Parts: sequence; C-alpha cells; structure tokens
Amino acid sequence: MESKKKSNKVGIVILLIVVAILVFAAFTTTAKSVQKTPWSLVPPVIAIVLALVTKEVYSSLFIGVLSGALLYSGFSLPGTVQHFYTDGIVKVLADPYNVGILIFLVILGIIVALMNAAGGSAAFGRWARSHIKTKRGAEFATIVLGILIFIDDYFNCLTVGSIMRPVTDRFHVSRAKLAYLIDATAAPVCIIAPISSWAAAVSGFVPGNQNGIALFVQCIPWNFYALFTIAFMFAITAMGADYGLMEKHEINADNGDLYTTEERPFPEMPEDEDAEIKGSLSDMLVPVIVLIICCVVGMIWSGGFFSGKNVVDAFSGSDASVGLGVGAFFGLIITLLWYLPRKVMHSQNSWRAFPRDLRQ
Repeated sequence: MESKKKSNKVGIVILLIVVAILVFAAFTTTAKSVQKTPWSLVPPVIAIVLALVTKEVYSSLFIGVLSGALLYSGFSLPGTVQHFYTDGIVKVLADPYNVGILIFLVILGIIVALMNAAGGSAAFGRWARSHIKTKRGAEFATIVLGILIFIDDYFNCLTVGSIMRPVTDRFHVSRAKLAYLIDATAAPVCIIAPISSWAAAVSGFVPGNQNGIALFVQCIPWNFYALFTIAFMFAITAMGADYGLMEKHEINADNGDLYTTEERPFPEMPEDEDAEIKGSLSDMLVPVIVLIICCVVGMIWSGGFFSGKNVVDAFSGSDASVGLGVGAFFGLIITLLWYLPRKVMHSQNSWRAFPRDLRQ
C-alpha cells in the first residue's frame, strides 16, 4: 500500500510538471514554431514518463496525445478539439488501410479464442510436458514458438502465452521471465517479417509512389534492435544469465513463488483439469499453419500474382492491409471448417480456456 501511495504522489508531481511545461510552451511557442522543433518531442516524452511512473498506459497515452494536440493547435481550445477528434480519431478510423489492419487484428483474436475453446492450446501444453524435460528447454521452446508465429505480435503474445504458461510454470520459470521472453520475441520477429501486421502498418506510412513492402524488406538487415534482441534471447537462455530484478524473480520462482508480487492474476491450472479439455495437437498447429499460408496467398493476390505477375513482383507490389485481411478471413473460415465437424468446441472448453480468477 505504501508503494502505491508513493507511486501516486510521484505521478501527481510529474503531472504537475507536465502542466507547467505546457503552460511554458503556451507562452513561448506558436502553432507554426512547434512543428519540426524540439517541442515536438514533448508529447511522446510525457506519455513514456507517465507510463513508467504511474503504470497506467492508457491514461498516459491519452495525456500525451492531448498535449500533442495542444501544441499543434497553438493552445487553441477549438483547434485542439478539432485536431484531437477529427484528425486524430475520425480521420484515422476512416482510412481504409487502417480499417483493414483493424479487421485483421480482430480476426486474429477470434482465431486465438477458437483455438483455446477447441483445446488446441491445452493439447500443445500436454505434448510439451511430455517432451520438454528442463527449465532451459521450456525457455527455448517459448522463444522458438514465438519466432514461428510471426504474423502479428498480439497474436504471438496471446498464443504463446496461453500455450507455454502451464509448461514454464511446471519448470519454475517466473511469470516475469515468461512475459519478457514472449514480449522480447514477438515484436522483434514481427518487425522483420514481411508478412505481418507490422509490415503492413510500417509500409503504409511510406509516402509517394514508393513501394512500402519493398522498402520494408530492404530495411530488414539494418533493423539492429530486432536482430540483436532475438540473439540476446537465445544467449541469456543458453547461459542462464539473469540479472537485476529478473534474477530476483527467477530465484523466487525456484523457491516456488512464480510472481514475486502480491498479485496472483493467473493461478496455475491443475494438470488433471487441463487433461479434461478436449482437443489434439493439430487443433493448435492447423489454424496457425493455415493462417500463415492464407496470409501469404492474400499478399501475392493483392499484388497481382493471379493476374500474371511473378511472385517477387506481386509480393513487393502487394497491399498488406488487403492481403492480410483477406488471408485472415479465409484462415478463419478454414479453422471453423476444421473444428466444427469434429465437434471439439464446447462451452465447457471455452469456459476453462479463461484464467481461473475470471471464471469465479
């Protein structure tokens, strides 16, 4: 409780500092002078600092965006509202490219829910428990699975997290270490995968007549953060080199405490309950493989492959928003056709796919 009160006080102090900075900016800048100046860095700095201190991501992002709108409009209230709502919300949601990516992400979430309801995640967990024999093996399996699911980082985190959590719990890998391995693998893999939601989003920002996907592919060897982070995951796992707070979490996990905090959001599912969930290993593998294949076909289709272009030209000229959206849609249809005739999806399975505290 004391740490929370201290964090709240620090958050209030920082918020007051943010207000002071914005007031100072109001008297020293204009709408034209803010752009392409150091003042343009203030909104992201505000959002990042507030998020780190308050641990409240959404409110921190909202304050950061609002401060950006204030600076952009020259601290004009009507201008701020206009920029925040019309340009920042309506215009973005009205863009067909953005809507296509949003639909793609929604379909990915549906596939993950279906996979859990069918027992695919639980089946993979049972398979992993019989084949993975060491803590280091569980960590390597988490990284490798994260690399294989490269379509989207959210899809990656949802899938790998639900699949590997029972396995890593068994070998006393702390929840902090599991979260780190998943998160530090998901985004770096997706940002260097040409067939991913990241590729679609990044290529969409390329101006003019330049081909976004082609430019994205050319930049992959220079994405040092992603490449070094993936290499770092393998290195620390192979050497068992935990340090700082992570070392504290791992020591506590070895002694039976997987959390090192008072919160216990996801209690471990007993193996006997997990065994009651229907499903086979194919119920996890088939949807993932089908999704990847369908997204690849969707990408080259949007680039004109079926109109006579070769694979390279079709892929480089593809519309990622359309290709991934169409591919995910057909992946969802095939997944349903795989599950429904075999009657593996039941409400009981769906209910047990949720964390125990959400079922209470």
